[in-house]
Amino acid sequence: MYTNDVLEILGETIKPGQSAEVSFNVAKLHTRTPVDVPIIIERSKKPGPTILFTAGIHGDEINGVEIVRQLISKGINKPKIGTTICIPVLNIFGFINMERAFPDGRDLNRVFPGMKNGSLASRVAYELIQEVVPHADFIVDFHTGGAFRFNAPQIRIERGSEDDDVMAEIFGAPFILYSQNLNKSFRNACNKLGKPILLYEGGKSFDLDNTVTNTGVNGAKRIMNHFGMLRRQFKVSEPKKECVKITESSWLRAKHSGMFKATVKLGVEVKVGDDIGNITDPYGKFNHFVKSKHAGYIININQSPIVYQGDALFHISTEVLK
Repeated sequence: MYTNDVLEILGETIKPGQSAEVSFNVAKLHTRTPVDVPIIIERSKKPGPTILFTAGIHGDEINGVEIVRQLISKGINKPKIGTTICIPVLNIFGFINMERAFPDGRDLNRVFPGMKNGSLASRVAYELIQEVVPHADFIVDFHTGGAFRFNAPQIRIERGSEDDDVMAEIFGAPFILYSQNLNKSFRNACNKLGKPILLYEGGKSFDLDNTVTNTGVNGAKRIMNHFGMLRRQFKVSEPKKECVKITESSWLRAKHSGMFKATVKLGVEVKVGDDIGNITDPYGKFNHFVKSKHAGYIININQSPIVYQGDALFHISTEVLK
């Protein structure tokens, strides 16, 4: 049963029906300039669940930042009941410098639950877990593919939780990828605390893609609608196609170094032996056709124009739930 108590978060008090921007004081730059992470909180006067939307754990993953930005700018985050907490950029240092990691070289998504007196990244993780996550009843964390690897919009959850399955289907991304929680990841830390979480992946670093961001925003609206939090003026669309549930997948790696170009589209289904790309040299003397080793769906494509032998080119599903 949800209550309508006063929300005490990061030293601030937010009453039902109030809006607030709370400063998550991370640290200071080497110039002594303070760096704050804004946390946007919207509360209804009516009791209900609290949903936490997070993005920017990696500073170069801009699509997730854009999704949460749109939730705020369009007023979607103002709930009919309950509370929303939006953190568009968790790794503000990486976002400022357009880098994935923190200035200490650590990946924020590999240091949870963090330590009060640990590294900079570890301290941020600790504050998030101690001060923000306990208030959440449900969490959606937005990510993108690293480097040039472009992910098809997908929800990642561990297999075995019926509740997670239901919520992932409600979100409505084209793919659900069952994957184990990585040690010291945000998702793993939340699960250990009993906080249900969906991890959304879509697009690639240093990039904004309309399909990826629209899928994320629509998914967030469906989640809010499920909890009775979405206001009437916002419409909930049905997913364009039935979600594909992937239980096993495999990376297809380059056999040769050279100039690379994919010849299939993201999200399509391929058969064994299909030509899906080619690797050439700059001199017009070499042309290697990349063929699929598996029958399945293309859920990630390396969009780098230059690849080296052994580089991951395609992520292809090998087993799906029917």
